[in-house]
Amino acid sequence: MSRLVKRRILKRRTAGSSGFVVGVFAACVLSTCGALAQPGGPAVVIAARLVERTVAAKQSFVGSIEPTKRATIGSAVSGRVTEFPVEAGDRVEKGEKLAQLLTATISLELAAAEAELEYRRQMLAELENGSRPEEVEQARARMAAANSRFEFATARRDRVQRVFLENRAVTDDEVGEAVSLAAEAEEAYAEAKAAHSLLVAGPREEVIAQSRAQVKIQEAVVERLRDQLAKYTIITRFAGYVVTEHTEIGAWVSSGDPVAEVVAVDRVEAVAQVSMQSVNYLRPGERVEINIPALEGRSFEGVVVTTVPQGDLRSRTFPVKVLLENEINDAGPLLKPGMIAHAVLPTGAPRTVLLAPKDAVVLDQSRRSMFVVDKASGEGQTGAVSLVPVTLGVASGPWIEVLGGVSAGQLVVVQGNERLRPGQEVKVSRVVDDPLAAAAKPSVSPVSSR
Repeated sequence: MSRLVKRRILKRRTAGSSGFVVGVFAACVLSTCGALAQPGGPAVVIAARLVERTVAAKQSFVGSIEPTKRATIGSAVSGRVTEFPVEAGDRVEKGEKLAQLLTATISLELAAAEAELEYRRQMLAELENGSRPEEVEQARARMAAANSRFEFATARRDRVQRVFLENRAVTDDEVGEAVSLAAEAEEAYAEAKAAHSLLVAGPREEVIAQSRAQVKIQEAVVERLRDQLAKYTIITRFAGYVVTEHTEIGAWVSSGDPVAEVVAVDRVEAVAQVSMQSVNYLRPGERVEINIPALEGRSFEGVVVTTVPQGDLRSRTFPVKVLLENEINDAGPLLKPGMIAHAVLPTGAPRTVLLAPKDAVVLDQSRRSMFVVDKASGEGQTGAVSLVPVTLGVASGPWIEVLGGVSAGQLVVVQGNERLRPGQEVKVSRVVDDPLAAAAKPSVSPVSSR
């Protein structure tokens, strides 16, 4: 055989071999390599049951995070700032000092008023305690002495008058002097007697009442000065964060001037603008989902507080306030006023629907379908899958409403449905009720075990 003939024969054999390999590869592609995927048994999948739940249509509304309290704290009095211990961004507790004004003059006035109050209180105490026993005894002794002088003057007057009448041994002047001294002694005795009675009776109730009134007047003066002095120390009325500084040490502030702005963010409100068609489906106390794009889409659960009954005349939307618990760490509050918030709120009446995990939905261009496991009702069981077209409805977290040829309790494939074919046999390795729990566990490959 010539060399030319041998070359032609070898070339034909080589070409035939290449065609055979290409044909095998094409067959493998057309059959989705089914023979390689499950040469030894059914595909292993994770399934979930379809459930019926009462849900409402929901929509995401754009809003913003706002503090529950915001106050621009000002000065109630005029004065010079001597202390300003806070800065923007600092956390302050309720009653903490924001600024201190100069208090030298008001402190002196308060000291004088307190001394005057103490003086009046002691005077009142003296009146309320009444006369001391020693004072009463002293008055009694004076009364007795006055009585003795009165008796002596009376006796002398009588003698002088008798002598004058009997023998004219005394002059008219001596008689007059004796009568006058007796009358003076009588009046002195009456005065001493009255003084003794006053001390025994004690102060009059009217005098005590007047003294009490003077004490109350002075107490009011002291309280006014103390209140005024307290106003020289400017404090915050609630815990929060300083967001704006309006003064500095050495500055003069007048009554009413702002000192600092404080916001309370231990709890915050997500305020969303809701359309008038949807606002009537919201109820106070309802728990809703709030998504924060700035926190990589992190979700929070909040409570609807109120719907403001005054809408925007241009957009016809109403503010809805949702209360959220904030997270406070060393870096400050996690939710900060001004952040964009997406509030997922109901937009329709609640109704009972059939829900499936979103992972069970297979997307094929414009069609939506799911692989339903037939003749298998639990873990470890084997059955064939059928591809059932469905229509999607309301989403509820990781679940979504499905309409079509499916019913509650059926098993649908949530992991491993990427390579399945209608009629293919599968083995259910695990049945999950919560798709989030399934996502947290290691995924099971649908490749068949050998």
